[in-house]
Formats: sequence, structure tokens, C-alpha cells
Amino acid sequence: MDAIDFLEGLLRIPSPSGQEAALAAHLVAEMAQLGFQSHVDAAGNAVGAVGDPAAPRTIALLGHMDTVPGVVPVQRQGGLLYGRGAVDAKGPLAAFALAAARAAPDLENSRLVVIGAVEEESHGRGARHLARAMPAPDYAFIGEPSDWQGVTLGYKGMLSFRYQLLQPGGHSAGQFSGPAEKAVALWNRLVERAAAHNDGQSGRFQTLDPALREFRTFGDGLYDGVEMHIGVRLPQDLDVDELEQEIRGWCNGAKLEFYPSDPPFLAEKNTPLVRAMLRAIRAQGGRPRFKVKTGTADMNIVGPVWGCPIVAYGPGDSAFDHTPDERIDIDGYLQAIDVLTTALHILDD
Repeated sequence: MDAIDFLEGLLRIPSPSGQEAALAAHLVAEMAQLGFQSHVDAAGNAVGAVGDPAAPRTIALLGHMDTVPGVVPVQRQGGLLYGRGAVDAKGPLAAFALAAARAAPDLENSRLVVIGAVEEESHGRGARHLARAMPAPDYAFIGEPSDWQGVTLGYKGMLSFRYQLLQPGGHSAGQFSGPAEKAVALWNRLVERAAAHNDGQSGRFQTLDPALREFRTFGDGLYDGVEMHIGVRLPQDLDVDELEQEIRGWCNGAKLEFYPSDPPFLAEKNTPLVRAMLRAIRAQGGRPRFKVKTGTADMNIVGPVWGCPIVAYGPGDSAFDHTPDERIDIDGYLQAIDVLTTALHILDD
């Protein structure tokens, strides 16, 4: 199967978070043609397994099918392939499926499980299902762009919440603060808390980073209200429960809805999986380098539960994540398939 056509087929099926069913059906059918036993699981994840079910070890390659909203026309220009999800993260997912199919016939000790998860871009519903329902593999790859020469070991955590406040309306010259002012007061407290934590920190992987994602005021003449959505990127050394309690103490009587939080995660560096990746990248003429990311990924969810050697890897430059001109370098994509194929052979030995 042509690798570029395979990826282009994934890109041509829109799959924003919560709307992955069509892509899941397509991916299951494509994996079946590649020799996988494939199905859609209870969460909507596309799952394909290849190799002897009695093999002594299982290697999971967990990517995600969903994308952020927005249409990026699918087209090839020179050595680039454009499309929503090309980098984040259909390119890594396609590389997983093709490398597993290529490596499987030669493996004697490993069963490979390739998964396209749902809702990674929202609250990780697909990965949360896997953390509960799937036995821990012996090794795990997470499909995220690292460039074909990069190996990602860690991600910051995420605490996300919604603030809602509705109160009787009043004159702007009155003595009581309106909902918008109360919401801004909480935001300012959070910014001050982050500044205090970040003082003296070196590098963004260690900083506390709040982001105001939405802010909306409304009213009907009798009542005034405000709603805001805040996400906070979490460093390794921070007590998440303590931060949540601080935020609750600043809420000014508002309703706070906290979404499932993802703890920061940093994988071990000295493992057979990492060594296999370094050897495989060098075998393709690359210069491997380690990375840590300031965002989050499904690694944050499954890593602490599975407890196995784990890395995030995939072709593409993460600078193009979520952008209007999202694109992947085709040569890098093909090299990543070669790297993964070689790494799977090394792990099997």
C-alpha cells in the first residue's frame, strides 16, 4: 500500500473531536487490508492487532484520529502534504499502522496493537477507556509529532475548568462588583499565583502557565452573567489538588466545573524502548535528540496506568499543530516509518 496515499486517505475524512466515526470505519477497513484483526471498540477507538496472540510481549502504538476544528484543503505541494491532522496526529498514526504492518511478518516474540483513539484533543475519552479496559502492554509508543529524529519523553499536565456566575443586575455606578469584574479578579489571582511559582524557574517545562480560552458576558436586563474557560499547564513539581483548592477559594460565589485533569508525565530515559529508538534513528542516518513538550498528550493518561517503557514519536513539526497551513514533510514521514519498523525489529530481538 502506498504510504502517501494511505495518509492522504485519512486526511480526506474530517474528524474533529467527537466526530471520528467515519474515520474509524475507514481505518479499521484499511488495517484489515494490511493484515490486522481490526475493530471499533466500545469508546469508538479504531483498534488493529497483528502477530501471534500468544506472543510473549505486546507492543502498543497509540495514536489519535481526532483533530481540532477547521478545514485545511488536502493537497500536495512539492515535498509537503497539507491537511487538517497532517501533523497532529494523522501523520504519526499512519506511520504506526504502516510500520507495524511492515514489521509484523518478521516478528517472533511480539504482538503489535495499533490504536487510533478518539477525543485526544478534548478530554481524552479514548485513552481513558484504554487505561481502564486494556491490559498494560510491555512497550508503548504514543503518536505525536516529534520530527523523525526526535524522541519525546515528557509532557506537562493540564487542569481545565469553567467558571460561571449569574447575579441580579445592577447599575454600573453601584457599589457591588458585576460578574465580569469578579471573573477578572479570579483570573488575576491565578496569574499572580503562576508568576510566584515561575520566579526563578529555568525553561517552560517547569512553569505554571494559565490560558484564558473563552470569556463571555451576557444579560437580559434583570440578570447579568459571565462565563469563562481556563486551562492551566502544569509542571512536574506542583500539587494539582492544592492548586484546585486555591482556585475554589477565589471563585466569588461562582459555579466552577473542573474537567478531568491530566497529571504531568516524564518517562524513563534508560529503557530498552528508548535505546531501540536511538539505534533506529541512527540507522536511518539521523541524529536522535530528546524532547519534552509543554502541551499534553494521551501519554499523560495511559503512562501512569500502564507503567511500561513509553515514548512519544511521530513525523512532523509540531509548530504546525492546529495552524491554518498544517502540513507534513513527506520525506520525514517516510523516514519515520523506516525508523519505527527498525525499532520494532530491535525490540522483538
